[in-house]
Amino acid sequence: MSRSLDTQDRLRQLEEIIGVPAEHLGLAELLAETLQRLREVMGVDTATVLRYQASGRQLVAFAAAGIEEEVHQGVRVPVGSGFAGRVALERAPVVLDCVDETTVVNSLLWERGLRSLLGVPMLAGSELVGVLHVGVVSPRQFTEPEIATMQLLADRLAMAIQVESLEENRSATMALQRSLLPSSLPDVPGLAFGARYVPGAETGLGGDWYDLFMLPGDRLGVVMGDVSGHGLEAAVIMGRLRSALRAYALDCESPDEVLAKLDRKANHFEHGAMATVAYGIVEPGRDTMALSLAGHLPPVQTAAGGPGRLLDVPADPPIGLTIGQPRRRTTVVELTPGSVLAFYTDGLVERRDRPVDVGMLQLAEALRAGDPERACAQIMASLIGHQAAQDDVALLVIERQVVPAGE
Repeated sequence: MSRSLDTQDRLRQLEEIIGVPAEHLGLAELLAETLQRLREVMGVDTATVLRYQASGRQLVAFAAAGIEEEVHQGVRVPVGSGFAGRVALERAPVVLDCVDETTVVNSLLWERGLRSLLGVPMLAGSELVGVLHVGVVSPRQFTEPEIATMQLLADRLAMAIQVESLEENRSATMALQRSLLPSSLPDVPGLAFGARYVPGAETGLGGDWYDLFMLPGDRLGVVMGDVSGHGLEAAVIMGRLRSALRAYALDCESPDEVLAKLDRKANHFEHGAMATVAYGIVEPGRDTMALSLAGHLPPVQTAAGGPGRLLDVPADPPIGLTIGQPRRRTTVVELTPGSVLAFYTDGLVERRDRPVDVGMLQLAEALRAGDPERACAQIMASLIGHQAAQDDVALLVIERQVVPAGE
């Protein structure tokens, strides 16, 4: 009976601490309000939430009550170091009855005069979200029911933070993706363009991108790329690779040289990142394109009135996975008047229930000469249809226009 009452008491305490969410408050403000109620209900002097940053394996002060300077000063604690770092490492409650430089790494805690600390991990399933801890300025023995209540609260807050983090990640990824994809396709005499970008229904936004830019000497740079992974991290890497490729394109004459420099950059600065990239340069006469593939799927081409076909262009190693300086090759592709060329990422042609080759052949069958926007619509209707794409899809179609006689 007493155990049941303890459980009911803990739940009542938890509801009292959480209170009624204020819709107008952001996450940080909502947490600060909750921590203030936690101080009152548990009779503690300080309460703090530190969020876990996986990239640096550290905890960062995110919200606090009674010791707000932790947030204002950007306190950071490495996982495994000191009190909060130990809670994160062990993923279990920790009670501390000696607060000084030998037991904590954050000097604000002993400068505040705290004598006892209770910290619990904030977990969403098996994922570490952060650490919640409270402190008092007089010695105190935290009871098992108090520890259990703290852990219940930490789990609730972890879920709220995780939901907010996912939404923040998606919003930031969308903003970054939109800023890096061309807002409009360029006006290039002799060429016409069509393009599509659709985020994956299951994977969300990721690192797929296409790019078109003019180069010195009236040449046109054409890029289709796909960074491994999804979410904000993949989009950030994509942005850095896109910027680096553009810079190398201004200094290098051949696509294979540009991709070799991009590979060297990725191996040095983007450890663990991998991307496939197709980079081509359309010459001033618009009748040829020099093309190099870094692990990317070959483009599909169709001549006026003819069937589509996969181009026979060798694929060299992807960006970021090479050791040493692999040989990279450039192939010259003929762009006859009226021909159409389609670049794409694997999300367009790859499915779980069939080999990617089947999708590539389906793309070749769907490609028709003519207006690039209409070609994009036909391709998306044939390969995507009524079902949402599982993975990101990027598609770029280029038409070598027929110039009427006398012009």
